Amino acid sequence: MCKQKHRKMSRNKIIPYDPRLKELARDLRKQGTLAEILLWKRIQRKQLQGYEFHRQVPIDHYIVDFYCHELMLAIEVDGGSHFYKEERDQVRQNRLEKWGCIS
Repeated sequence: MCKQKHRKMSRNKIIPYDPRLKELARDLRKQGTLAEILLWKRIQRKQLQGYEFHRQVPIDHYIVDFYCHELMLAIEVDGGSHFYKEERDQVRQNRLEKWGCIS
């Protein structure tokens, strides 16, 4: 008999976001960078330990590249759009952490 792991399922915390970001997030999903596309191929359809990730998710006043609601894990694939923006990225990370996100 094969034993299956059962993960404790908790309700996903709903994090508010700026509704104006919804359309932008949808557009960003259509035009990912090569790095984002390659990572997505590895984590889509619960390929990473059975966790479900979503692409270009609005959270607060930001859009994160990938997000797992169950883990509250935000993944940002840094590229050209992040060059010389370390201070802004740190502010963003601090805001996400206030909502309980790991990034």
